[in-house]
Amino acid sequence: MFTDMRQGTAADWAHIAAEHGKHQKTDAPRQIMESLRRLEAIEVGFGANQLQHSLMAGTLARRSGAADEEVVAALCHDLGKLFSIPNHGPIAAEMLKPYVSEHVYQAIYWHQDFQGRYYYEHLGKDPEARTRFEGEPWYGFAVKLVDEWDAPAFDPAFDADSLESFEPEVTRVFSSPKRMV
Repeated sequence: MFTDMRQGTAADWAHIAAEHGKHQKTDAPRQIMESLRRLEAIEVGFGANQLQHSLMAGTLARRSGAADEEVVAALCHDLGKLFSIPNHGPIAAEMLKPYVSEHVYQAIYWHQDFQGRYYYEHLGKDPEARTRFEGEPWYGFAVKLVDEWDAPAFDPAFDADSLESFEPEVTRVFSSPKRMV
């Protein structure tokens, strides 16, 4: 094995690629589940902490018959808050990018502007910021993500599904990257 990447041989890199592949099926889903658990500590003025909110959004998506990828999108759309609340949409989108379709990626990336319909006017911003995306192929999914699953997911009395119940969907989505980035 080399000590400097510039010295790596084809055999070295084949070995490294194989090792990465072994870990992909278990490490990414495990890391996502652990990250979701960490959202419980984030209380940013809402009636529910960010784990509760994520579970509610995921539960609403699941109960509406959404596909695994969409359920995981609803569940994970705020993961970026672990790093930056103002930039959480783009951060979460980048975390999910290798595993989800372009329409899910874009919806998560821009979901704050879609939420803006409900609060931007109170902050001196355009509450119709989402309209600039109306012609995008992912617009309808972003509306559904925010209006049906995200916006109504702040009731601490809501009977949300447990985090553990989402493990099968998380495992299916995060075990197989759809694209290399």
